[in-house]
Amino acid sequence: MTVRRVVPNIQTEATQESREFYGLLGLQEVMNQGWIVALASPSVPTAQVGVMTSDKTAPVVPDISVEVDDVDAVHADVRASGAEIVHPLQDEEWGVRRFFVRDPAGRVVNVLSHH
Repeated sequence: MTVRRVVPNIQTEATQESREFYGLLGLQEVMNQGWIVALASPSVPTAQVGVMTSDKTAPVVPDISVEVDDVDAVHADVRASGAEIVHPLQDEEWGVRRFFVRDPAGRVVNVLSHH
């Protein structure tokens, strides 16, 4: 398995203010779905922060997103470990396949692959 990027997610209603603040740190908007805005470094595009008001299809906002090359294989390993699946493995209309799992510290991790 290969990790492609790791993105912290910040839940807030202040998306515009957050976009402006992280712009001061050099991050630029690379995606805006309305409920999530992805901000990335122009020189290192995998250096990102997600700013979310909610999650469109999941019951909670994940604390962190981890993009992997094979989400199905990771899902199988996580299920076999007995870790709590918070949101089931599914294809999303915006082009990712993902699931959420709770880590030992109680944080929710969004594990995904792009189609």
